[in-house]
Amino acid sequence: MTSNPFGFLFSPRGQWTRVATAADHSFAIKLWYPVVLALGPCVAWYYGASKIGWTVGDGDVVRLTQHSALQIVIAFYFAMLAALAVIGYSIHWMAATYGASSSVVKGMVLAGYTATPLFIAGLCGFFPLFWFDLTLGIVALGWSVYLLYLGIPLVMGIPEERGFLYASAVAAICMVIFMALMGAVVVLWDMGMMPVFTD
Repeated sequence: MTSNPFGFLFSPRGQWTRVATAADHSFAIKLWYPVVLALGPCVAWYYGASKIGWTVGDGDVVRLTQHSALQIVIAFYFAMLAALAVIGYSIHWMAATYGASSSVVKGMVLAGYTATPLFIAGLCGFFPLFWFDLTLGIVALGWSVYLLYLGIPLVMGIPEERGFLYASAVAAICMVIFMALMGAVVVLWDMGMMPVFTD
């Protein structure tokens, strides 16, 4: 029940409450949650980018070669997991500052659950339509931020006021990680992982 993705969409407070009351030793198995769910967006975008393609304005359909799309989604998959691991470690690292007890595993599980809307929205890659995907991505990002602010005080067992500050610090780290990933994309493109388009 604590790993039900739709619970985080439709009943987030109840879902976080179940996570908060779960035994600490049960958190290790929950690390598989983001590992499995992160595959969805990768498969979707591989198919959408290499088979369906997209258009820019009134131009022709643009597609990536299968090899190029595969390289990019593999890098994307490991980047997602690495980002969640860093966020999870940061949640654990800051716990004592805000009077919460945590573990590295608990922090990573909380980060993985918070990303649930982004994993689900990533499935829109099967149909790469720019305005739709962008709109859905913004909504999913907003819901993930809401989950973070709702989940931190409940799971960490701290007052909401302190939880707000804690979640704000985590959100700031997320922005730094996002900027680092953008820089990593530029480096990878220079190393030869540039997108290759079909003729």
